[in-house]
Amino acid sequence: MAGSLTSFEPATGAELWTGTEGDVDAAVAAARAAWPAWAARPLAVRIETMRRFANAARGKLDDFADLLARETGKPLWEARTEAEAVINKVDISVSAYAERTSQRRLEGALGSKVAVRHKPHGVLAVLGPYNFPAHLPNGHIVPALIAGNAVVFKPSEKTPAVGEFLTRLYHEAGVPEDVVQCVQGGPEVGKALASNLDIDGLLFTGSARAGLALHRQFAETPTRILALEMGGNNPLVVWDASDIAAAATIAVQSAFMSAGQRCTAARRLIVKDGAHEPLVEAIAKLADRIVVDHPHATPAPFMGPVIDNGAADQLQDAFLELSGRGGRVIRRLDRPNEDLPFLTPAIIDVTEVELRPDAELFGPVLQVIRVPDFESALAEANATRYGLAASLVGGSPELYDRFWANVRAGVINWNKPTNGAPSNAPFGGIGLSGNHRPSAYYAADYCAYPVTSSEGESARASIGVGLRDPNEIEG
Repeated sequence: MAGSLTSFEPATGAELWTGTEGDVDAAVAAARAAWPAWAARPLAVRIETMRRFANAARGKLDDFADLLARETGKPLWEARTEAEAVINKVDISVSAYAERTSQRRLEGALGSKVAVRHKPHGVLAVLGPYNFPAHLPNGHIVPALIAGNAVVFKPSEKTPAVGEFLTRLYHEAGVPEDVVQCVQGGPEVGKALASNLDIDGLLFTGSARAGLALHRQFAETPTRILALEMGGNNPLVVWDASDIAAAATIAVQSAFMSAGQRCTAARRLIVKDGAHEPLVEAIAKLADRIVVDHPHATPAPFMGPVIDNGAADQLQDAFLELSGRGGRVIRRLDRPNEDLPFLTPAIIDVTEVELRPDAELFGPVLQVIRVPDFESALAEANATRYGLAASLVGGSPELYDRFWANVRAGVINWNKPTNGAPSNAPFGGIGLSGNHRPSAYYAADYCAYPVTSSEGESARASIGVGLRDPNEIEG
């Protein structure tokens, strides 16, 4: 018997959505049966269907943003930005498909032609996260559908209502219901979907721990595509910044946007020892001004709650561990209401903490690390198994060139926050941040595979060497 699933609003604790777990085997079988007809539709028809999807989302933008805000707890302005990103993804994906998987005709030997075209994989599973429960899975699903794949989508069990809403928009646009399906459920349903041998690939956004488990599992089936988009322990290096106020603003945006629940959020602020105090003081004063409130509050908050009380508990425990191991608290991680997952922005100097944990603290916690020179700053930035985002604030163009050349990350910025990567560029990382299959503009790469064909209008062949003279062969 299928289990039940309930979603609660983080900001209020009110029940938002309830439903039952989906049947993975039935969904994959239906997708498998429906896929050939969808793949056979002309590319222009699939693209036009996606444009209708964008229009459907645009027509329900207010409802979409409201649901996103209520289920994730993010401020309404930020939820609206996410809903708009869902809409904008269509045009970006159309352009990316044309550029990344374009058909090409080349000249071959003996007057033949060489054609390079792309085919869809078949049935792709998509596992979505809770922090951007519409934008991030949509970033997999739209390119997959354009390429001609069928999709079985499991939203995060913490944001099932958004997943259901998003899937309904695809259907309203004309995508057949069996071609894109939403299967609700918790981790066990996700495991069942990933282990179903009738999927042709899995597109994942989530934690490094889950991604590593999937990588081990898919090692036994190299015939299936696996695209992993995981988190980061991202460094923000501020060095010789001439504008302290601007540097502090970039640090706050990097660390505390989305309540720190972005995979690209700055977790570590690396600064020059002895010259750090004005910057850290400016960051702390700006953090004190941050409004933390429910999504629809007036004035609009900068931050909402983290996703649930369990996440808030884990963050508080991690913060206490850092302070207990020698971290100097600059701003505490306070929880104004123990019954709700609202947290205040926290800053802690962990320079003296030995064996600092290389962990992604997925919340509003910024760790300050003081170093003596820029070489040490680079070493500290790379002192992580992750490699998603890194940013340098300050310095000269020559210093940025040195930073870019030596820091290990897939997103490297200068005088910009670590987060807010553009959708019209590739997005991904190295190490525990991904498996070299970047998403965003490059999602087209893992949604179809290239096929090379040598073609001639008539059969012509000869063997020039290695054959005996036919006259020498006795009858």
